[in-house]
Amino acid sequence: MEEIQIAEMVERYLSGEMGDNELMSFEHKRKTDSIFNKAVIDHIYFIQHLEDTGKIMALKSKLKQIESNDLKNEISTFGSTSKVISIWRKNRKTIAVAASIAIVVSAACASIISFFSNGKNTHLKPLVEKMKEQDVKYKKLESQIGKLKSESIQNNTTPSPKMESKFRATGFLIDVNNNYIVTNAHVISEASNQLAVENNKGEEFFAEPVYINHETDLAVLKIQDKNFKKLPPVPYSIKKNEADLGETVFILGYPKEEIVYGEGYVSAKNGFQMDPLFYQLNTMAKEGNSGSPVINKNGELIGVISQKRDGEEGVVFAIKSSSIFDAIDEMKKIEDLKNIQLTSQQSLRKSDRINQVKKVQEYIFMIKGN
Repeated sequence: MEEIQIAEMVERYLSGEMGDNELMSFEHKRKTDSIFNKAVIDHIYFIQHLEDTGKIMALKSKLKQIESNDLKNEISTFGSTSKVISIWRKNRKTIAVAASIAIVVSAACASIISFFSNGKNTHLKPLVEKMKEQDVKYKKLESQIGKLKSESIQNNTTPSPKMESKFRATGFLIDVNNNYIVTNAHVISEASNQLAVENNKGEEFFAEPVYINHETDLAVLKIQDKNFKKLPPVPYSIKKNEADLGETVFILGYPKEEIVYGEGYVSAKNGFQMDPLFYQLNTMAKEGNSGSPVINKNGELIGVISQKRDGEEGVVFAIKSSSIFDAIDEMKKIEDLKNIQLTSQQSLRKSDRINQVKKVQEYIFMIKGN
């Protein structure tokens, strides 16, 4: 079969334009013809990466607009502590937008470069080289922004803020040495200015996104506040293997102004429309539960609450914990994030549920933004 015919079939398949008979024939041929199936997969990835390229071009355009406001000159010329703090306060919102774009573009560039760098795509070599140049540029900008934020925050002696927030969600600590908190990517998207995290004592601390992946709906924040006191090692481990069907779990989150406990079980091993990145859970969750950890009876974190099924009470989807390990692998490729460390201890295994909750809740945070 000609490649152009396969490409047309893939486009109809992805857009849902195939009729029932054609779809059955298409799926049957994929199962019985390995060469055809490989060609289909290659075309699907090619189309997806072309779409990612379009998104990168749009982000690049936005980044140029941000750079035009002289922020770049201020970053390269700051000297004294007072000047650093002044620049930070003046351009906090712009810097946050620039940092988010730099992170997203850098990750997308890395993905596309990896896909198109194999020997079968030599005709795309100019595009690959251009993407490599852009990747270097965005990593450099990301580093400059990180240094500016770090110096201004370290020298800031004002108390942690109590800010008015327009939304509330949940996140949980995974690294006490670097103060990394996992939450949902869609949560970070709701914040247009500042982000803060609040512990179960009502104390608030500045936080900044260091990793965002909208495909898996995972994001990682770093607490950037000198008033935050380091916690003991995280008591829960992150499970690498899949949870079992029917496995009982509990969640902790902030659907209201205090931490709330919920329990349920794994009702399906795939999410909405058979998405393998998610579990389906039978539990109760509300809007503020986005980013809540899902923990089994052994004190292992098996997932992260992402969304609930509209119109179906008690049906909730959770990102599988394996995606957290994927996120960490991606973070370690970035110079400023490569020292991330996870705990392997399981201090909750022999505790009853009440004591498990007591130990865990100190590591669960309300995510607030405006």
